[in-house]
Amino acid sequence: MKVAVLPCNGLDKTHGAIAREVALLLVEADGGELLCPVLLNNSPERYAKSLDHLPLLVIDGCATRCATKLAGRLEHKISHRIHIGEELERLGAHAGHSLILSREDEELAHQIVTQWKANLEEKPTAPEAATVGFHAPRDFVEVTHDKFLFKIPMAGFFFNENDVWVQVSGTRARIGVSDLCQQQMTDITFCQPAEVGKEIEQFGEAGYIESAKATLELVSPVSGNVVAINPALASAPETINQDPYGEGWIVELELRDFAADRELLIDGAAYTEVVRRKAAES
Repeated sequence: MKVAVLPCNGLDKTHGAIAREVALLLVEADGGELLCPVLLNNSPERYAKSLDHLPLLVIDGCATRCATKLAGRLEHKISHRIHIGEELERLGAHAGHSLILSREDEELAHQIVTQWKANLEEKPTAPEAATVGFHAPRDFVEVTHDKFLFKIPMAGFFFNENDVWVQVSGTRARIGVSDLCQQQMTDITFCQPAEVGKEIEQFGEAGYIESAKATLELVSPVSGNVVAINPALASAPETINQDPYGEGWIVELELRDFAADRELLIDGAAYTEVVRRKAAES
């Protein structure tokens, strides 16, 4: 599969050097184009044609995720991601400490490429987000505390104590974070939803979001199978700040047993009291 590859530029770290090696292996094997982060940042028109015709693969070395943030800032849609640190963890491996890759580090780069290609072949394609049945709320209760105002929808949404909401339509559900949560996070800079096809238990992890202030695990209010993720968040995670109950939804699931899950959730009225308490404690 040909892709435009934007690798981490952290060549002062071993993970960055491995990211570069993975990028080279992919481009040399399958074609596509290797994007220089510095050139992309300074002269984005240089790669305009490639990014119009090829899916974008971002390769991050460490938790800073510089490549992902660069793509997001330039508003390029990210189709695929590889995070070297996470891949090494999955392999149960550790990189060396030299900036010149050892034979073992080079082998790890080959394993990461092989695994990514295998996952790409097996991974189901995320369907287009359904619009029928899911609607942004119109009626809110507003909770004020000092200079802050927090909105809570009164109908059609349920919450857990982790400030994650769920909206149900038939056998499907969308989840996202509350207005209180996104304001406490401040400007959200990155969103990593659970992968399509993943089975999630109620109160299991459905991904995470990041800001300069914090990293937050998304604790799923419901159990089910991930069938779609919000594609807009790859390049515009700030949508969660702008519209947390509508366009800022994060994951869509095929529900397993909502009747059972519902017993451990609270409605908008009850969540209003949670917001009042948490706002007062913050």
